Amino acid sequence: MASTTVNGVGSGIDIQGIVKALVDADRAPKQTQINTQSQKATTQLSSIGKIQSALDAFRGAIKSMTDDNSFSGLTGTSSNEKVATMTTAQGAANGSFNLVVNKLAQPSKLSTVTLAGGASTVVNKGDTATTLTISQSGKKFDLSVPPGATLQQVRDSINTQFGTVGLSANIVTDSTGSRMVLTSTTGGVGSDLTLSGNSGIDTGYKVIDTPQNAEYTIDNVPYTSKTNNITDAVSGVSIKLLSVSPPVDTKDPDGPKATTTISVTTSTAALKSGVKGFVDSYNALLKAMNAETKVTKDAAGNSVSATLTGDANMRSLQSSLRAEFNALSGNGTIKSLAQFGISTDSGTGLLTMDDKTFDKIALTNSADISSMFSGKTGLLARMTNATEGYAKATTGIFATRTTALSDSLKTLSKDQAELDVHVADLQASLTRKYAAMDSLVAQLRQQSNNIMGTLNALNNQKNN
Repeated sequence: MASTTVNGVGSGIDIQGIVKALVDADRAPKQTQINTQSQKATTQLSSIGKIQSALDAFRGAIKSMTDDNSFSGLTGTSSNEKVATMTTAQGAANGSFNLVVNKLAQPSKLSTVTLAGGASTVVNKGDTATTLTISQSGKKFDLSVPPGATLQQVRDSINTQFGTVGLSANIVTDSTGSRMVLTSTTGGVGSDLTLSGNSGIDTGYKVIDTPQNAEYTIDNVPYTSKTNNITDAVSGVSIKLLSVSPPVDTKDPDGPKATTTISVTTSTAALKSGVKGFVDSYNALLKAMNAETKVTKDAAGNSVSATLTGDANMRSLQSSLRAEFNALSGNGTIKSLAQFGISTDSGTGLLTMDDKTFDKIALTNSADISSMFSGKTGLLARMTNATEGYAKATTGIFATRTTALSDSLKTLSKDQAELDVHVADLQASLTRKYAAMDSLVAQLRQQSNNIMGTLNALNNQKNN
């Protein structure tokens, strides 16, 4: 016993060691269970989060390709991009149009009076809040101006509260002071801004710009628009007006204006770019899926499973994606990806594109390729439908699993807290019991020592 740590005064026993051993033995099974389940839930949560993110990115790319009409095989050009630019969308067709811009759409803009004290000038010097009312197109936006508010604070409040409806305020400062300039993203005739109320800064304001409509002609047919972004003049074509058309003769600024040609033409390069974009987006998703499901080898050559290896949801998603690739689609003679140079790696499932094969097929069958991807039965729409049940934000398969795993971790956290309390109580209880035993042993030893002392004294007297 010489080497034993003694912290029991009466017994000489290692009470601390005994208590620790008993507590550790009691704690170990539950602690192991909590640790194992927590690690599993955490790694699965991380892996599913990566898959969800990759799937969202893939679906977002598909939506952009659909909205941008990436597989139409059409491209739009403008002969003068200083005057107007254009893009093609669904419904566009080959053709060219002559555009002349006579006026740009213009929003309303007004300015408050100049305050000599600058942006920090207090505009509400009273003890109660005042109101600044901004009116536009029959709508009123009331801003409460608290006591002590400065011009800068009013400006910030307008941008914070009304920025989402297109109102914007700025402070302009010169040698005479500061003034607030108010404008709107809503333009066109009838969208005038006005100020009213009792804030003090609503009086004396002046109009800087009066709103006006854009005025332009397409093939000599006149049009007007409240915005410079034209989406309804030519089917499937979006035109952005940037400046008034310059005059044909620079020496005669009031003479006839130069024509800008807006053209929609077939472009195999545009179609190829769309297909490559799809291939890259799909491969990014598949790489994320492979990383979480593949089986690898460790240094000893043993198989090591990934977090989601063999996962039923992952197998189902992979099967759904492959099924859409194997399905024939389109309106022409080209109905499969392999026919125009898209091949699938047998090991990884990743797609590769043979440029030479694509270029050759696209020269004569670009419409077939386009129809394979586009429309309600095209590959883009089918891929969107195939992944819908997995990707929904709150009710999708992965979202539901994420919620369940998060709830499981919360439960395990509570279990851990309860186990910690149990262990602390057990340790305190055992410590008290062993301390009581040690005290009893100390008393018994003291009594023994007293008895032995008495007997020794009697023996000494007898010997004497």
